[in-house]
Amino acid sequence: MAIENDLLDRLLSDYKKLEDLIEETGLLKQLTNALLERALEGELTDHLGHEKHAPVANQDGNARNGKFPKTIKGEFGKLPINVPRDRNSTFDPIIISKGQTRFDGFDDKILPTMLAG
Repeated sequence: MAIENDLLDRLLSDYKKLEDLIEETGLLKQLTNALLERALEGELTDHLGHEKHAPVANQDGNARNGKFPKTIKGEFGKLPINVPRDRNSTFDPIIISKGQTRFDGFDDKILPTMLAG
């Protein structure tokens, strides 16, 4: 999936210097955070079998149960994220598994996909 140029243009509209992209609150960290949290939400939806705010679709009544903060480390430095959880504690995320604190290879795995096109 290619990212549309107009979306990139909107994201980069306030870009003035390199620090705007890579500093602690820069665009790259914001995108990384948004992508990881969205992927985690998608994994939880798949695990539970129903969308957020939809009727519970599994037999055991398992549902979302908030989020917990976690800090991961990687080439991009430290990044705080919010990891969703379920009531039965059976959700084991794939993109960032339980107990994982390092997220190496992000630039090699995610960025080429984002920048394609």
